[in-house]
This record gives sequence, C-alpha cells and structure tokens, in this order.
Amino acid sequence: MEHSTSYFYENPHVKLPFFPLQTVFFPGETVPLHIFEERYKELIHDCRKEAITFGIPVYINDRIIYGTEVQLVEVVTTYENGSMDITCVARQVFQVMTFENEMEGKLYAGGVVKFIENINDGDIETKNVVLDGIQELYNLMGVPFDRIPAEKFNLFMLAHKMGLSFEQEHELLQITRESERLAYIKKHLDQTIKVLKQVDRTKTLIEMNGHFRNFDPLDFKDFKV
Repeated sequence: MEHSTSYFYENPHVKLPFFPLQTVFFPGETVPLHIFEERYKELIHDCRKEAITFGIPVYINDRIIYGTEVQLVEVVTTYENGSMDITCVARQVFQVMTFENEMEGKLYAGGVVKFIENINDGDIETKNVVLDGIQELYNLMGVPFDRIPAEKFNLFMLAHKMGLSFEQEHELLQITRESERLAYIKKHLDQTIKVLKQVDRTKTLIEMNGHFRNFDPLDFKDFKV
C-alpha cells in the first residue's frame, strides 16, 4: 500500500530575503556558503539577529523562477575583513512571485514567494528500481556505491551525484510528486547507462585496433547468393 504525505501551507505566500545563485539546492541538503559581499554580510547578520530564513533562487537563462528556502545553521569562520564561511540547511522549494533588487532599508534583494507543495507518494518497488540504476551507473564508472535501503531512500540525497545537468537539476526541483521525480530519474539513468555502455564498447574496440586477433574462419562450402 502506497504511503502518501502532502504538505500544505496555511500562508503559502511569504516574503523572503534573496541570495540568487547559479546553483540548485534540494530540500534537506547542507548548503556551505562563503559570504564576502556587503549585502550578504548584512543578510547573515539579520539571520542571526532575527532568526529569519532566506531564499536561494536559481539564476538560469537570465531569469529566476524557482528556488529553495534555507536556514542558517552555523557561522563556521569569520575573517578579519568580515567575510564568513557559513553552513545552512535547505528546507522547501518555492516559486518566485515578485522580485525587489533591494528590500526596504536593506542592501540585499528579496521578494514574495509561493511554497511548492511536496507529495511523498513514491513506492518501494520504484525506489529499488532507481537504486538498481544508480548502482549500475556507479559500477560502469568504477565508483563505489553504498546502497541505501529503499525505505530510507530520498531522491534528493543523491540528486547531485547522478550526472544531471544544471538544467535537469532545475527541472527536478520543480516536480512536486515524488513518484514523478523517480520516473524522471529512472529515464535519465536508462539513457545515461545506455550511452556509457556504448562508450565502453567503443573504448574496447579502439584498444583492440592494431592487435592480432584470432578469428574463426567462416565456412563458405555451401554458400549461395
């Protein structure tokens, strides 16, 4: 029996400070950042003082449409010039509704966002199929893979480690249903594995070129055209 959980927000439209980046962060992911611009030093100062979260909209194709809310966890290092190394945790995906280059009285940008509903409707069988695909991909690349039990498998855990392009990661971020995310990744793995197998075969053929090979002679005794 499938287990489905939906997350709804009583007030799905909220205003967040923005830290736009050309990077995709997925919910649950640890986000390490180096802060050096004055506007973002101010942002982190406000996060510490007021315990607010901020958004990392994905800057792609000269636009920002989707992003992820993150929460400051720790300021790891503060340097003499005021720059910082920090860690955050990504929380939930949002769609950008409005954008202000500077929030009122602040140096940093911000805007109204709409949090995206997340539906955890993935089944164990499909998760195992995807895990099999990841295992095969890693085997083809000669990379060790510590398999995760399907019951504990969250696709976002390995989203950056399956050869997705930046554009594909951005597409994955927008998919609300876990079942559809699994189908998206399964299709990607099938295509990638097919290409890698072809590359491996081509590599083998190239390596054989110039070497003496023992062919079985064909028997044309009863051959007719």
